[in-house]
Amino acid sequence: MAIKFNVIERGEPGVAGGGQKKFYASTISDGEVNIEGLTKQIEKISTVSGADIRAVLYSLVDILPDVLSEGKIARIGEIGYFRVSISSNGYENEADVNGASVRNSKILFTPGPKLKNMLKTLEFKKS
Repeated sequence: MAIKFNVIERGEPGVAGGGQKKFYASTISDGEVNIEGLTKQIEKISTVSGADIRAVLYSLVDILPDVLSEGKIARIGEIGYFRVSISSNGYENEADVNGASVRNSKILFTPGPKLKNMLKTLEFKKS
């Protein structure tokens, strides 16, 4: 099955009036799957009960913030891993950099090999 996309027009970022505009492909999401949906799909291919699958998935959601806030990388097998990334203000001297220098933090996800390979085989269909 192909991933659908539409065409959108975008201007140049930071240029007054948008500058030269170009057309780009933009994905169209085809719904979503929540924990219940994932649970049902996992149940079909395993011997684990739906209640146990949900318990593990909800527990993962509960513990990830704790693990990441400790500065650890949360590696989830072949799925990939989550980690915290920061950006900070720049200073002339190393001694001037401290915790207050951090401007922003975000969570990054790096996919594992199976997910990366899936990206290489995707097909796309203009909507």
